[in-house]
Amino acid sequence: MWFWSRDPARDFPYDITGEREELPGGWGIQKGKKKAGGDPVSVFAYEIRPGAEEQTQAAKSALKRIKTLRHPNILAYVDGLETDKSLYIVTEPVTSLGTYMKSRADTGGISELEISWGLHQIVKALSFLTNDCNLIHNNVYMSAVFVDRAGEWKLGGLDYMYPAGSEESAPKKGPELEKYNPPEKSDRSKPSVEKWSADMWCLGCLIWEVFNGSLPRHTALRSLGKIPKSLVTNYCELVGANPKIRPNPARFLQNCRAPGGFLSNSFVETNLFLEEIQIKDPAERQTFFEQLSEHLDSFPEDFCRHKILPQLLTAFEFGSAGAVILTPLFKIGKFLNAEEYQQKIIPIIVKMFSSTDRAMRIRLLQQMENFIQYLNEPTVNSQIFPHVVHGFMDTNPAIREQTVKSMLLLAPKLNENNLNMELMKHFARLQARDDQGPIRCNTTVCLGKIASYLNPATRQKVLISAFSRATKDPFSPSRAAGVLGFAATHNFYSMNDCAGKILPVLCGVTMDPEKSVRDQAFKAIRSFLDKLEAISEDPAQLAELGK
Repeated sequence: MWFWSRDPARDFPYDITGEREELPGGWGIQKGKKKAGGDPVSVFAYEIRPGAEEQTQAAKSALKRIKTLRHPNILAYVDGLETDKSLYIVTEPVTSLGTYMKSRADTGGISELEISWGLHQIVKALSFLTNDCNLIHNNVYMSAVFVDRAGEWKLGGLDYMYPAGSEESAPKKGPELEKYNPPEKSDRSKPSVEKWSADMWCLGCLIWEVFNGSLPRHTALRSLGKIPKSLVTNYCELVGANPKIRPNPARFLQNCRAPGGFLSNSFVETNLFLEEIQIKDPAERQTFFEQLSEHLDSFPEDFCRHKILPQLLTAFEFGSAGAVILTPLFKIGKFLNAEEYQQKIIPIIVKMFSSTDRAMRIRLLQQMENFIQYLNEPTVNSQIFPHVVHGFMDTNPAIREQTVKSMLLLAPKLNENNLNMELMKHFARLQARDDQGPIRCNTTVCLGKIASYLNPATRQKVLISAFSRATKDPFSPSRAAGVLGFAATHNFYSMNDCAGKILPVLCGVTMDPEKSVRDQAFKAIRSFLDKLEAISEDPAQLAELGK
């Protein structure tokens, strides 16, 4: 008989880990995780107490309702348990809206953009309940709203829900919730109402609380407080004494999304597009991603990380989106820690480098500074560099030039062979034979800047000949780059090389047709002469340097 007397809660497949936050109606919410796999959840717990039969009945009603209601804007049910002592509802991981707003207070609070989309979601949930399910929520206020990790608002608090037209069957509310009742509830004359009238009044209460804090009494609704001007007219319709003028939830959304309305903004438009992105045609998705970056700076960080980023990754992996996703991808990447970046973005970058799409390749090279710090050396040498070097031989000059510039970032991570053999081979060819002067010039500049990463033998073999060749280039900026290259790498040369190989070259440049090149040559000559003169004054240094 022991089996039948076991406590079912002992087999509950979730660990409750967080502190309990008390909610109205006897519920409390805590963080939790699934014992098998560790997936995060939220656990709503209710303790059954003697003398609280009506409240317990309402709690059981909430468990029953949440099991059967499925909607993106209603709190998602995961699991549940009912025992003689307790009720448990396990949902997606969320935070109560009140706690979420307090947590954001130190960073300036949540923005009107976030609130606009949050209210849009709650009204969509009410529209679903009213127009599709013929149900009255009967409990819309701050403590019935929860927020997931992407900042999405979810409607919960289903304790007092009832079918439209059967108000007498609704669970009885506690006295602490009476301030949210519409005026017609206490009006014996029972004016004519629409089925959504009470919920839309409560929506007005929610709006007031979001902008002004907890509602002290229903008369406070007359004071607008911090409610934005663009929402005032719509809000006043909700809390009007006449229930007949309160709009249907669907109509309320339509009114608020009119030009100048509170829900008419780029954040709401972006979210609505994302909800239907799978049925949009490729041209629409392309335009959306092209315009996305300019809005990201004003969007919440959590929304970017947990809602937009997965869509970008999916668009690349399974859709036709190409280089257009790179700018928003790297912008959102700044919000990620190193581990998340390695897990979510690096695999995409590696795959992109193997693409034959020229637009993709040049955009990657142009934005390399955004992700180079997350690339480790094995990845660079085995998976990135072999694809990048094809750019040195591309027929498109812009790609060749950008490939050269990218070496400033890649060189510190290249191994011995790729840096001192493979790269120097391409640099020598570009400098000597490329038909584009700017590319020859940038090759010389880049060589001077990465010289410190070359091994001594390569420096001895490459630098003097490369910079000397540059000083004879028909493109004057290339000649200047050769002179500046000598000056920037002066510490790598022996005194014999300075006197016998470099100064003769620089002296020849003093007769260059371009005065700017001649000026740079004279500066470099003085620098080398000063160095030689210092050694001449103290020959002991020459012995230490080994000539």
